[in-house]
Amino acid sequence: HWHGFFQLRTNWADGVDSVTQRPLVPDESFLYNFTVANQSGTFWYHSH
Repeated sequence: HWHGFFQLRTNWADGVDSVTQRPLVPDESFLYNFTVANQSGTFWYHSH
């Protein structure tokens, strides 16, 4: 769950188990890959 980024149409990557994406199984990973253009500030992430 991201804070500080301007995001449009990215709720699929919010990380809410069984709501916006399926849960990860043990030893599985999920890679967030995105570009942040024209933003400065403090950004942080936490799981749900």
